[in-house]
Amino acid sequence: MSSAYIFANVTVTNPQQYDEYKKWSTAAIQMHGAEICVRGGAVEVLEGDWKPDRVVLLKFPSVEAAKAFDASPEYTKAREARAGAAIMRMVVIEGV
Repeated sequence: MSSAYIFANVTVTNPQQYDEYKKWSTAAIQMHGAEICVRGGAVEVLEGDWKPDRVVLLKFPSVEAAKAFDASPEYTKAREARAGAAIMRMVVIEGV
């Protein structure tokens, strides 16, 4: 079974409300056994015209585990807390 990653690029529009999302998403991440590889931090574009904002990279044991996290009641609560506070672009990527 190969690992999987959730990669997100987040444009935060309401930092105070987004803090509430971070609290709930952290709990969901811990509950689902994901490894936080990147959460925020400086981004430097090396090639192309992409202008990422806040970048998050989570590692899961499988694509199924990543999708289960995304569909979970715990992450749904985080998503609801984020509504109106950020623009989320998120994908799951199969790893090796």
